[in-house]
Amino acid sequence: MDLRLQGQVALVGGASQGLGLACAEGLAAEGVHVALCARSKEKLARAAEDLKGRYGVTALPLVTDLSREEDVKRAVAAVEERFGRLDILVTNAGGPPPGRFETITDEQWEATFHLTLMHVVRLCRLVVPLMREHGGGRIVNLTSISVKQVVENLVLSNAMRAAVVGLAKTLAIELAPDGIAVNNVCPGYIRTQRLEALWGGAAAKRGITFEAMLAEQAALIPLGRIGTPEDLADLVVFLASPRARYITGATIQVDGGLYRGIL
Repeated sequence: MDLRLQGQVALVGGASQGLGLACAEGLAAEGVHVALCARSKEKLARAAEDLKGRYGVTALPLVTDLSREEDVKRAVAAVEERFGRLDILVTNAGGPPPGRFETITDEQWEATFHLTLMHVVRLCRLVVPLMREHGGGRIVNLTSISVKQVVENLVLSNAMRAAVVGLAKTLAIELAPDGIAVNNVCPGYIRTQRLEALWGGAAAKRGITFEAMLAEQAALIPLGRIGTPEDLADLVVFLASPRARYITGATIQVDGGLYRGIL
């Protein structure tokens, strides 16, 4: 299927590794020019060179702390200066630290507010005028399965990612007349560095290996395996394309069937 994305421009958050990099690669493979945002200058540079070399697109590395307003403004300004337009925004940032409610400090709540929710608010505020100017666009937020069912020991993620979904649903209504679609993609158990950190610690506390933990958790998934970043990226690329023209305000999990709820 031709997704009709050739020549479009995307900004992808957290794009130096993991889910963000997989999304950037998926878009580049369809001929999309990509601006990559993340904090690691070295990883970003390597990722950008790799995408340019393999797919022949422009890949613009932008060292960005998405929790900082000035960094977000600088990144979007760089995209506008380089490309003169922005068609696709993929919001994604590092996950909040684990912890139960009684262990979380005000400072951690504040930091998570800026990293998880406000970076989406600020990016959307800045990119919507660019999209509007060129007749529309696509915003895809990477959230978590925690917006469908809460995850134990992740109270910060459970609370703040749900706020992103509420924001997205509102924007989907408000921006529909401008031809801007807004959707959320919710990773379940996807093998990334964050998953390895969370489950590695849990495995150590239980006195089992990380691989044993993976096998145990995979057995809970109807499709019988832990997901890959590419599993998620394929949906993101589709939602970013004109082929998804009648989908907005949706929150879709990529979890191998892990979520058992009806809605």
